[in-house]
Amino acid sequence: MMFLNKIIASILPLMPQKLVWVFSKRYIAGQTLEEATNIAKKLNLEGNMVTIDLLGEFITDISEAEKNKDEYLEIINSVEKNDINGNYSLKPTMFGLLIDKEACYKLIREIVKKAVEHDNFVRIDMEDSQCVDREIELFRKLKKEFPKNVGLVLQSYMRRTMNDINDMLDLHSADNPVNYRLCKGIYIEPENIAYKKYEEINAHFLEDLEYMFTKGIYPGIATHDEKLVNGAYNLIEKYKVPNDKFEFQMLFGVTPALRKSILDKGYRMRIYVPFGKNWFAYSTRRLKENPKMAQEIIKALFVRG
Repeated sequence: MMFLNKIIASILPLMPQKLVWVFSKRYIAGQTLEEATNIAKKLNLEGNMVTIDLLGEFITDISEAEKNKDEYLEIINSVEKNDINGNYSLKPTMFGLLIDKEACYKLIREIVKKAVEHDNFVRIDMEDSQCVDREIELFRKLKKEFPKNVGLVLQSYMRRTMNDINDMLDLHSADNPVNYRLCKGIYIEPENIAYKKYEEINAHFLEDLEYMFTKGIYPGIATHDEKLVNGAYNLIEKYKVPNDKFEFQMLFGVTPALRKSILDKGYRMRIYVPFGKNWFAYSTRRLKENPKMAQEIIKALFVRG
């Protein structure tokens, strides 16, 4: 079955987008802001916090960055108007990180400044290895100006991650802890810079998380892996971490039963809510990351019609 899943995952990007949408709509909160807002409200009613993400990345024309900035300002207006319990996530390559990093910084700063006006928070997503140093530099710059309103994503499969955590301790204090989303990582990287084996990645995830707890760093524990969830439970108990010093995070539409079990234990949960017209690349990348999801495509096409 795994071999079949991989075949489906490899050919999916070649299929018509309307066909791919049959599968993808389970994991995308719609193509419009109104749809995403309605999903966010529903998730709030179920006890979840959210983080809203406008899909898109790696623009090739800097003029696109200004449009993306305006869309994010509109997102913030909608979220605050609807009293949604949520914050915002964004990818710097949507704002020209690899084209003009200073222009990228200025545009993202406008978004963070707008969020600050509502005492809200913006998460800088981590992208592939060519972006890591630039995104850490961007985070540092924003963190110094907006110390309570900006966070970063770290990926446990990157061999450098523990060193990065250490190198950024100068931004951290007991009164103003750094805030990281810790995930496994999804981009295809060479073995010399990224761990490849499942057991290795998981071990480093828990090692990174434990170190964050010992330093008083605020982690968003972003995983759908039950082994990592149980490992996180053990660390929370070991260090007697208060519930307001961490949160669990998951992707919209993924492992809802595990998500509910975490909520039922009294832990906080934040759902990553992606939406927008640029949903195709996100969907195909997620499938390559987890070929088991191909089984859901089969069900969508042949069981649910």
